[in-house]
Amino acid sequence: MSSEEGVRATNDDAAQCKRYAVDKGYWQDPYIKLFTSRGQQNHAPEISIGYYARVKGLRMILEKFLTVTDGKCQIVSIGAGFDTLFWNLKDAGINVTSFIEVDFSAVTSRKIHSIRRSQVLLQKITNEDEEIRFSTTDLHGKDYHLVAANLKNLKDFNKKLGECGIDKTLPTIFIAECVLVYIEKDCTDALLKWTVDNFSTVFFVNYEQVNMGDKFGEVMMENLRSRECMLHTEYCASIDTQIQRMSSQGFEGADAMEMRHVLYRLPQNDVMRIQRIEFLDEQELLEQLMSHYCYCWAYKDPNKIGLGDIGL
Repeated sequence: MSSEEGVRATNDDAAQCKRYAVDKGYWQDPYIKLFTSRGQQNHAPEISIGYYARVKGLRMILEKFLTVTDGKCQIVSIGAGFDTLFWNLKDAGINVTSFIEVDFSAVTSRKIHSIRRSQVLLQKITNEDEEIRFSTTDLHGKDYHLVAANLKNLKDFNKKLGECGIDKTLPTIFIAECVLVYIEKDCTDALLKWTVDNFSTVFFVNYEQVNMGDKFGEVMMENLRSRECMLHTEYCASIDTQIQRMSSQGFEGADAMEMRHVLYRLPQNDVMRIQRIEFLDEQELLEQLMSHYCYCWAYKDPNKIGLGDIGL
């Protein structure tokens, strides 16, 4: 079993990697620096390119979801960590009915501390009609909510979403990035089934490891084990097992793609730009790394609003 401290540390690592890549110019994000200090450690270009593809791939999926729902929707980011998506969407003039982030209380309390001391962050949440409600671990604004909950405890998770004013009849997208893989199989199965059973129109997008049965995957798992992070890789054997997990929990349709293929679906003039930022010593290593991560997405769309057309 993973230690909570070990899993929380992966959030700090991800934030530092994103900060490094943004500072180098891989993509623009003026908010990541408000949640993390400038790291002293250099990161291999393969890592930065991987994060670039992850950020851009999610944005591509999300923009399609926002188009078919015309913004009349909810975003629920589970294990959100220090993610800055809400603020970047605001900068792009994109508003949704509700944006909810969920994580460990130790993470949400630190994020709230960063938000409270930054007028830049606060001004995107506040409005003239309603004040932000704070506690040590939870924050509630008009359309942004940050709450602490244990995803293994669906009763607690459901209660916290209720405190955010969640509307289960409204199209809702769940985002999970390197979250489910740290949770036991029975718990992730229950979480996925709960989303299908409780939301009338739902889209679920998951980013995590894949093709973990080879030597490269074994090394990845051993590195994380040394940091008290146990991967539950039952569904990480292949693209097919990733899709099968979603289908077995009642989603109407599902698909998945390795990140090496996602990179080639992104605008290639921009991909060429980021590949010139730092010297890439071995293209083979980049391919290997990105063949061990994937996006998997699934949907339930009884009203046929177009969720089945969303993908990479």
